[in-house]
Amino acid sequence: MYHQLTSEQRYFIEVSLQNGMSKKMIAENLKVHQSTVYREISRNKGIHHYHHKLAQQKCDERKHRMRAIRTFTLDMRKRIFSLLVDEQWSPEQIKGYMERRGEACASVETIYAYIRFDRRQGGTLWKHCRHALRHVRRQVSCRYTAIKDRKMIDERPACADGSRFGDWEMDCIIGREGKSTILTMTERSTNFLIMKRLPKGRKSKELARQVVTQLLPYKNSVLTITTDNGPEFADFKYIEKRLATKVYFAHPYCSWEKGAIENANGLIRQ
Repeated sequence: MYHQLTSEQRYFIEVSLQNGMSKKMIAENLKVHQSTVYREISRNKGIHHYHHKLAQQKCDERKHRMRAIRTFTLDMRKRIFSLLVDEQWSPEQIKGYMERRGEACASVETIYAYIRFDRRQGGTLWKHCRHALRHVRRQVSCRYTAIKDRKMIDERPACADGSRFGDWEMDCIIGREGKSTILTMTERSTNFLIMKRLPKGRKSKELARQVVTQLLPYKNSVLTITTDNGPEFADFKYIEKRLATKVYFAHPYCSWEKGAIENANGLIRQ
């Protein structure tokens, strides 16, 4: 659980830094996590160095400004802070977790507002968000790979809505500069996840073989597979034949049609 530093602890940090003590050693002496010391120095230092009185003044000013949010209590902020920084959870995950445990929690929008407020005051909470508060707008092209004889998601049976066991989603995670590839597959009703690194990259035949190898132990529970229109899935008929299943393709640029695997990929990247 996160606890704010006291004025005495801030004075100890100042003196220790002047004596050349490492931040790790300072944290051990204060019996706090070293990230607390790094964050304290980063948020509250002056122009040239850290001074405990200035640090305490900055802290008090932030607390005064945050009093306007009446329902967003200090204990609630501490709890959210802990889950965001220590567990690296998203605001959506934090709210879901706290509500399941019967704990009072602000809305997801309020948590994001708190993170943005902290950022404006020089804080670093935003760096712990999965996308660091970035919303990247990708260029959408009308060009995509047309996979021959593919079956679109519109043809997928209505019962494959994630309410039964056996409906899977499939995708690939591409590493930096396209130098590595991970095949990911998740079962929709349980979020059971399978990952496999592809040494030969996104070659469709090799990927199809890996899909079969990974899902063969669950062959009787592979009723459908939904994926996107990447050329790496062009050999889908081999998968259908070996696993006695049907592969369906989401519409181009409609990632929400296979939201389970997209969410899993986001967590894996994080």
